[in-house]
Amino acid sequence: MEVELVCGPRSVTAMLPEHAQLVAPGGLSSKTPPVEDLGAAYRDALANPLDRSPLREIVRPGWRVTLAFDDPTVLCYAPAWQTAIPLILAELDAGGVPAERVTLLCANALHRKFRHDELARVLGKDLVAAHAERIVCHDAEDPDGLVHLGKTPQGWDVELNRRVVDDDLTIYLNTATTRAFNGGWKSICVGLSSWRSIRWHHTPEIMSMSLGRNRMHEMLDAMGAVVDEALGAERIFKLETSMANPLQVGRVWAGSVAACRAEVLALERSQHGDRRDLVSEKVDVVLYGVPEWSPYAAFSVMNPLLTLSSTGLGYLGGVIEALGKPGCSVIMATPCPDRWNDDSHPSYREVWDRVLADTRDPHEIMERYEDEFASRSDYIHKYRHAYGFHPVHGLMAAHPLKRLRHADRIFVAGIEAPHLARHLGFTPTETIEEAIAQASEVHGADCSIGVVRYPPAFNRA
Repeated sequence: MEVELVCGPRSVTAMLPEHAQLVAPGGLSSKTPPVEDLGAAYRDALANPLDRSPLREIVRPGWRVTLAFDDPTVLCYAPAWQTAIPLILAELDAGGVPAERVTLLCANALHRKFRHDELARVLGKDLVAAHAERIVCHDAEDPDGLVHLGKTPQGWDVELNRRVVDDDLTIYLNTATTRAFNGGWKSICVGLSSWRSIRWHHTPEIMSMSLGRNRMHEMLDAMGAVVDEALGAERIFKLETSMANPLQVGRVWAGSVAACRAEVLALERSQHGDRRDLVSEKVDVVLYGVPEWSPYAAFSVMNPLLTLSSTGLGYLGGVIEALGKPGCSVIMATPCPDRWNDDSHPSYREVWDRVLADTRDPHEIMERYEDEFASRSDYIHKYRHAYGFHPVHGLMAAHPLKRLRHADRIFVAGIEAPHLARHLGFTPTETIEEAIAQASEVHGADCSIGVVRYPPAFNRA
């Protein structure tokens, strides 16, 4: 059976055993048709929120408003930002709040800050030119720009950007939801928070895209309750966007965080089943290609940690437990060039060279290195002032190595620098066929093979 798979920036054709079964990746396609008029969809949401008055009726003359928005790492290539933000500003102006009293706040959390010319790619050049002095990126290390609102009953810290606390209203524009991963209170309690708060749920076990019981969002809902208690439930106005596909918007809602989240989850659950139901019986070998894509490579480049761990085992690796038997083999097809951008990802090379040479256990990584990296002044300076990712983000990029508890062997087919695969304990092969042959020596000549064909994907540039 001849199968074409994505492999970095290109595709490769592999000859597979006839009994290999093709499996559609869950969660990437949608039955929701794209909206015909995106502007009309946002105008309707603003005029008819789920459980709030129209935005122009909520605000009062003289108010100060923060308009926060997803950063460019979000998997949305529709003109959501540049369509919605001018409409939101127009509604605020109609309610007596001119643009001069609105701060446009990029919710980049521990991601790197974005330059204005980069934000112009998603916000639109005209909007950035008109509001440049009011466009800022969140700073998760600014001691004067953060406010600790308290703790949840479970003891989880809730710390937010001061503008959310001090301004009369915060509007949050969410531009996409991938299964159940983003949106909801994650937008605010992660995107506009600090490591002091984020550390509680951004762990190898708790981060989740699950549409069922999602422990991460349960924790974020508890944090959101602290925000509502401290600021008042009416202080946050949310817009949520569901994609028909990465290029087109499917649905838009406005209202409270909880009401919008409920609508998004209802739609997502109606669209996507459990990934564990993709095959009737678990397989011995899981095979897929890795595109040259990571949300964390927007306006930057891929590196081996992003390619092999964050994307390869993380964003794409959910199929490993869903399809593979315990002790299965995984074959990833990627050239994985040995390429780094130390400006965008300052701590990543040290994590790769020093931390992963010491241990590949993500729990041990956090236990031994979290405090050190969270307080590294050199890396924090680059996060705050030089457009670099926060230092702990490099450690979090290793979280997906938890898949190694389920998969006994990882083959990297087509890798250009074999030593990169060996650095993680993976096995490099020149071709997919060679990887299958080696996996067959372990599982038997008639071993079951599940093949996931991920679509091509490319980073913002």
